[in-house]
Amino acid sequence: HTHTHTYYTHTLHTLHTLAGAVTSTGWTVRYSAVGCCLCVLCSNLGWLYYGTLKRDGTLVIVNSIGAVLQAVYISAFCLYTQHRRRVLMQTALAAAGLCVGVLYFTQLLSDPDTRLSQLGLTCSLFTISMYLSPLTDLVQIVRSRSVKCLSYSLTVATFLTSTSWTLYGLQLQDLYIMVPNTPGIVTSLIRFWLFWRFTPSSPEKFSYRPLQA
Repeated sequence: HTHTHTYYTHTLHTLHTLAGAVTSTGWTVRYSAVGCCLCVLCSNLGWLYYGTLKRDGTLVIVNSIGAVLQAVYISAFCLYTQHRRRVLMQTALAAAGLCVGVLYFTQLLSDPDTRLSQLGLTCSLFTISMYLSPLTDLVQIVRSRSVKCLSYSLTVATFLTSTSWTLYGLQLQDLYIMVPNTPGIVTSLIRFWLFWRFTPSSPEKFSYRPLQA
């Protein structure tokens, strides 16, 4: 899935921006939310396990790359942030939750079909929650009539990624892949409309405030 790799490489661009922000201000930029990255990392690992159980090489390769990139991103965040204790606490909680999940799926679920279906459902809920999480920001954008906090390139990558995974799930007739990626298409279309509706006639350079929490 080339579009998914494009989506993940947006993380590398963000790392470059992060390094520049740290060099000039000593802070981590606002949109480098480690909590979001931890959720994506857990989702990648879940889909990686799901792909392993289904013997789906595409799922395994794509989510392996995603997990590595997210781990690098979180490491960079921990290295540069001035709130390292809080970030490490969030990371420890995510790791603990991941360990509980691993024990549940590997030790308590002995039936392979039950394990696969419950894992698929869990991964689907993770994916849906990530696609729907920006809805509160979209409401704020409508109220402020400004799209400065949105990334157009990330919106395009999200649209292509969610569309490709939806079509892939349709081809495999796998509802756990197809259904959770559909909200990504919908939210991306909403973002495109917001760009069309609220982008000023004279483009301005977007600025990001340092993270204060």
